[in-house]
Amino acid sequence: MPAPQSAPAEAASPYAGLIRPSIERMQPYSSARDEFEGLAPVMLDANENSLGSVGPADFSRYPDPHQRAIKAELARLKGVSPANIFLGNGSDEAIDLLVRLTCTPGQDALVVCPPTYGMYEVAANLNDVRVERLPLTPDFQLPANAAEVLAASAAKLVFLCSPNNPTGNLLAEAAVTTILRTFKGLVVVDEAYADFANAPSWTTRLGEFPRLVVLQTFSKAWGLAGLRLGVAYAAPALIAYFDKIKPPYNISAATQAHALAALAAAPRLPELRAELLSGRAWLAERLPRLSFVAHVFPSDANFLLVRFTVDATAVYQQLRARGIVVRNRTTQPGCAGCLRLTVGTATENARLLDALTEIQTELAAEATVVP
Repeated sequence: MPAPQSAPAEAASPYAGLIRPSIERMQPYSSARDEFEGLAPVMLDANENSLGSVGPADFSRYPDPHQRAIKAELARLKGVSPANIFLGNGSDEAIDLLVRLTCTPGQDALVVCPPTYGMYEVAANLNDVRVERLPLTPDFQLPANAAEVLAASAAKLVFLCSPNNPTGNLLAEAAVTTILRTFKGLVVVDEAYADFANAPSWTTRLGEFPRLVVLQTFSKAWGLAGLRLGVAYAAPALIAYFDKIKPPYNISAATQAHALAALAAAPRLPELRAELLSGRAWLAERLPRLSFVAHVFPSDANFLLVRFTVDATAVYQQLRARGIVVRNRTTQPGCAGCLRLTVGTATENARLLDALTEIQTELAAEATVVP
């Protein structure tokens, strides 16, 4: 079992001033299963229905509140310790807990780098936390003065999505490293799409940066979006704060069972990844041949951001009328005229391309009609 990746001994209090005082003082809820691991012959501690469940499967008992079996398997797969892992109801739970852990409502701030995943700002607004924006450059990288700006900020968190959503690109490693070395708050690197990128995960550097949090998910490469299972990796001392404030049974027994089955089938991941990357390359090669496509942005994710020369919202609506739903990102900063296209099956990709070809022909015909 790998040793927990933690901060060097001299970094005694890397979270001083970052954790809300009320959370430092609070006593966490202690569930029945916190006091007993596994199942005894007679379990009469948690007011469960001992007669069993109504339905085809027996879920009458509360699940393991610490998801020990999943963490053990995931730790082996990722080369970390179970003490480095928090499991949440999707990555959104970890995002919300990070905001509540560090930011006092009406007082503190966090930083986002638009265009980026919208839930960071939703979590901030929900918790009455001020949002500071550090916009990405036109090529969707961190600005040259990002570390300087953040070093001067009193914000408690910065969210860095890499590969970024909706742009699809990795953020430059050197820029993120500099921020990790200079920013006084927590640096959250959201790696929801990292399985599609040819770059090492930031989980390999947890021991180097005690204020680093890496988010991953079972929703994308694992194909388990319906399970709603997200992961946060961090130093054990920081994971302990997650465990202190999370709901007692935040991951259901059904989710845990399905996740364990998926982890047992992890050798299939490279095959699925290769198929998706092949589909991405197929679309990236053919989309630029359409005359109304201005640019297909490079992608390290399982989607492509595409800029059109015509009204992208009109293209979006035409696709929807044909039963094809994509993501309209044209109102996002730096994404004017852009749609985000998820890589689908080979059949879905071909149908998307055929529909776009039809729409291009129709729009060209409309443009040549003399009033």
